[in-house]
Amino acid sequence: MLTGGEVAALVAAVVWAVLATFMCVALVKLIKLINEATRVVSEVGDRTPPLLDDVASTVERTNTSLERVEEITANVQASSEDVSTVTALTRSVLTGPLVKVASLSYGVRRVLGQRRALAVVRTRKRKANR
Repeated sequence: MLTGGEVAALVAAVVWAVLATFMCVALVKLIKLINEATRVVSEVGDRTPPLLDDVASTVERTNTSLERVEEITANVQASSEDVSTVTALTRSVLTGPLVKVASLSYGVRRVLGQRRALAVVRTRKRKANR
């Protein structure tokens, strides 16, 4: 028969065996996890350069488009300045003569109106004198 010390040693040995088994299972799972993580990192590393190339080409196309937009904006600005200049020139060329024509027509209308008024007054005086 076993003594108390031997039973305790046997129980301790069984506990250590079970603990070692759980540790082995945990280590195997950890090794699988590390291998999977290594595979994922490797795949990401393989996929990254083409993505970076795509991003670089997209940035180049965007820069080209922005340069075109800048050219268009500069052309629109130049055209706007030209239209403004033509408008100012047209205004200065036409405004002076139009003001003169308007003044002349106003003066002619006023003179004709006064002549009519004088003609009416003279006609009344003639009728009154008869």
